[in-house]
Amino acid sequence: MKIFVTHSSDYDFQNELYEPLKGSQLGKRSEIIFPHEDGSEVVTKEVIKECDLIIAEVSRPSTGQGIELGWADMFQIPVVCIYQENSKPSRSLSKITSNFLAYINKEDMLAKLEEWISKKKD
Repeated sequence: MKIFVTHSSDYDFQNELYEPLKGSQLGKRSEIIFPHEDGSEVVTKEVIKECDLIIAEVSRPSTGQGIELGWADMFQIPVVCIYQENSKPSRSLSKITSNFLAYINKEDMLAKLEEWISKKKD
C-alpha cells in the first residue's frame, strides 16, 4: 500500500507524526511518503495521484494541506483524517471524507490507524 501523509507545518511533525509512523507495523508494511522529509519537498499533486490512501493529520489548519486534500478528492483517493482529541478539525473536511479518528497520544494514533486500515482491507 502506498500512503501519502499530509499535515500542517505548524508543529513538530518529524517527531510527532513521521517517526511514530516509520517505526510502526504500518510503516514496515507500506510505502509511506513523508512530503517534508529531511527538508525536501515533493511535487505532491503527482505523488498523490499514485497513492492508495492519504493520512491527513488535521489538528491544525493548513491551506497547503487543504489543497492536497482537494487533489486527493479529485483523484478519488481515500482520505482518513486523524486529529488530537483536544483539537477541533475544520468542518469543511467532511466534504472530502467521513473517516475521522481522534487520538490521545502517538501510541493511540498508531493503534487506531492500524485498526481502521485493517478493517478497510477486509
